[in-house]
Amino acid sequence: MNRVFITGVGCITPLGNNIEALWNSLINGVCGIDYIQQIDRENLPVKIAAEVKEFNPEAFGIDKTMIRHNDRFALFALAAAAQAMQDSGLRVGEDIDPRRFGTAVGSGIGGIKTFEREHANKLQYGLRRISPLFIPEMISNIAGGNVAITYNAQGPNIPMVTACATGTHSVGEAYRLIHEGRADAVITGGTEAAICEMAVGGFNNMKALTQAEDPMAASLPFDARRKGFVLGEGCGIMVLESEKLAKQRGAKLYAEVCGYGNTCDAHHYTAPHPECRGGAESMRLALEEACYKSGEHLYINAHGTGTPLNDKGETKGIKAALGEEEARKVMISSTKSMHGHMLGATGAVELIISALALQNGVIPPTIHLDQPDPECDLDYTPHTARQWQADIAISNTFGFGGNNATVALRKV
Repeated sequence: MNRVFITGVGCITPLGNNIEALWNSLINGVCGIDYIQQIDRENLPVKIAAEVKEFNPEAFGIDKTMIRHNDRFALFALAAAAQAMQDSGLRVGEDIDPRRFGTAVGSGIGGIKTFEREHANKLQYGLRRISPLFIPEMISNIAGGNVAITYNAQGPNIPMVTACATGTHSVGEAYRLIHEGRADAVITGGTEAAICEMAVGGFNNMKALTQAEDPMAASLPFDARRKGFVLGEGCGIMVLESEKLAKQRGAKLYAEVCGYGNTCDAHHYTAPHPECRGGAESMRLALEEACYKSGEHLYINAHGTGTPLNDKGETKGIKAALGEEEARKVMISSTKSMHGHMLGATGAVELIISALALQNGVIPPTIHLDQPDPECDLDYTPHTARQWQADIAISNTFGFGGNNATVALRKV
């Protein structure tokens, strides 16, 4: 089995459109949540979200034709992939055979903005006015397909669609491809751009979104006042490489990917299991594969959505996976308090954050945690970042359909 390392990272997020901006915002407790700007919010039931700001695809080398012919979620992926590939320095065709270079870029929802636009065209003008590019712009796998085309990645291509767990599953499956010897490198992550009337209306009507009117008191993971998540958008992309390839070309290493848990609650199509049964097993599997031992410094980037059921359930899951005594020694945070819930992108961005936490010896905070829920009684790093050198980090994401994913990273 091959060891696997992160050698390049890129992001488009509500906290900044590059890694430096993202990290600086996180350690300074900046909140990227605000009133919705990209659509008319007058008639929206929820008026706040965590939007990507000042996104200019041309700044990342994306040509105007691609911009016209792609949904926002796919453009996010191309922009973040451009950063990650440049950061890694990997040269396809020189350092690696294109047939050994894979892609695992997913999206939980895909081109819902395109769907909304073309549906409006159909209602107003009829079927003949639906764009011939409607399907390729909308389908969830097109982001990964376009990334593969851009970088001549001719190896395995496995675009995941597992709701909010998409980004973490994508990285986990990319890890397996390299670990098991089916690829030497994989460009992987998740992307989402679902801030539109259909998504806001749909999530709101199922009572998933917070009704808070103050952006600074909206995303409240583990807080007694929490009443739902804040819809976000963005993208996180990583380049993963085998140890042999990374060392052969002298690549810089962010962290080692060393464990992966993938389970299903088999409980309910939207609600998490009340005891976080599947989430606990996902964490246990990832930590077991990572050879985690009691006494090691462990950081958990929690799913931490700020919904009533998730946060108390995840707390139970952490205790079940680690044991009560060990759970009280780990450091946990929900960075969704700052960047909102980016759905299929969130797990990939949070894994990048976890790698940066290991690299820098700093744990990002859970901001706005003013009234801790008594049922959420672990150390969630409230308010401010903390200097603390973790040996190992895990990132959890749990999605509709009972999908649970945990990826473990080790400091290098």
